[in-house]
Amino acid sequence: MHCPFCRHPDTRVIDSRSTEDGAAIRRRRTCSSCGKRFTTQETVLLMVSKRSGVTEPFSRDKVIAGVRRACQGRPVSEDSLAQLGQRVEESIRATGAAEIPSNEVGLAILGPLRDLDEVAYLRFASVYRGFETLADFEAEIAQLRTERSAATAGGGGDAD
Repeated sequence: MHCPFCRHPDTRVIDSRSTEDGAAIRRRRTCSSCGKRFTTQETVLLMVSKRSGVTEPFSRDKVIAGVRRACQGRPVSEDSLAQLGQRVEESIRATGAAEIPSNEVGLAILGPLRDLDEVAYLRFASVYRGFETLADFEAEIAQLRTERSAATAGGGGDAD
């Protein structure tokens, strides 16, 4: 690691700590040449492979921005969007893969979004799954109703 002040190539780690969420390690370093101290952060990069063949780093902010568009005009707080973004990232990291296809990111969004807001879920699903007809929407709504009935009958949901 080069010193950011004098560019000397020899620095020494004086302290290492895990961040609050455990996704990164912060290291406090000192330069053996100029004596200045600085902090570095190490994270594991999760890469997303797009349909075009391009790969890019996973971005929780990009997930949240896409979901925010689907939630436009819905009673969904920024805090709820941030929690959804965290759930999506955690589920993707839990796969253990260093690179995942973009469609898996979309699939990881659908479940938490359905739990958050069904209308926003339909909006997102209609774009993600490429709904082309009214029948596509009707089939998805029927599936939501079936799942809700099963959850209610099984004691997993609230009685209306």
